[in-house]
Amino acid sequence: MAGHTDNAIVIKAPMELVWDMTNDVASWPQLFSEYAAAEILERGGDTVTFRLTMHPDEEGRVWSWVSERTADPVKREVRAHRIETGPFEFMNIYWEYREVEDGVRMRWVQDFHMKPQAPADDDGMTEHLNRNTAIQMDRIRGLVEAAAAAFAGPGRRAVE
Repeated sequence: MAGHTDNAIVIKAPMELVWDMTNDVASWPQLFSEYAAAEILERGGDTVTFRLTMHPDEEGRVWSWVSERTADPVKREVRAHRIETGPFEFMNIYWEYREVEDGVRMRWVQDFHMKPQAPADDDGMTEHLNRNTAIQMDRIRGLVEAAAAAFAGPGRRAVE
C-alpha cells in the first residue's frame, strides 16, 4: 500500500509572483512555518538539490532530508523526490499551477510509502500531511497575497 494526498488552494495574486515566491527554495523557512532551514546543495538548469531541516517536533526530534526538485516554468509544474528518504520508502511530489478566475490554483500531490520502522504508517502520514498541507497552503496564500497587495500599491488591484 502507498499513501497519496492531493490538495489545492487559490491564491489571489499574479502567476509570476506565486510561481517565483513558492519556487524560491532558499526562502522556504520564511514561507513555510515548519522549516527551520533550507540549504541549496546544487543547481543545474531548472533542477535544484537541497536539504530541508524542520523545527523540532513535540518530542524534540529534528527531521532533515535532501530532495531534488525540477521546475518546468512553461508548463507551470514541478516534480520533486526525496534523495534522503528518512522514514519514507519513497516520497514523490508534484506541484501544479493554473490560472483561474480568482488568481492561481496551486495544487500539491504527494505519493509516498512509509518504512516499517517509521513513526507513522501510510494512513497516519496521509492524515498528517493533509492536515499540515492545509495549514501551510493557507499561510503561503496569506504571504503571497500580502506581497501582491504591496506590489500593486494603493488604488491598484493585485490581480488584473
